[in-house]
Amino acid sequence: MKYETVFILTPVLSDAQMKEAVEKFTKVLTDNGAAIVNEENWGLRKLAYPIQKKSTGFYTLVEFEGEPTIIKKLETAYRRDERVLRFLTFRLDKYAAEYAAKRRSLKNGKTETVNEEVESAVKEG
Repeated sequence: MKYETVFILTPVLSDAQMKEAVEKFTKVLTDNGAAIVNEENWGLRKLAYPIQKKSTGFYTLVEFEGEPTIIKKLETAYRRDERVLRFLTFRLDKYAAEYAAKRRSLKNGKTETVNEEVESAVKEG
């Protein structure tokens, strides 16, 4: 089954601490047999409402494939970690999976075109 999880980390973390937290949760997934399909760091964003007296948080999205039993283990890890402000995990139906794949390919396509433009500008300059 395909899943997508988004979690918000507290904004008081350094970059290294934030990356370590993300690695911890992806490790929980891979240790339990899940395959990570995509991982996106959305960076520091404003929250819709204050959570624990904080108005911003580090957003991270992870798409993965695995067994439904993994979800309980992942969410237990979220609840035990004080750095996590909020999390949401959901199963992707076929339409959501198609949309996620299209979004990934667009993002990757844009990155490649930008890289090609930069390379050509460097060669010309």
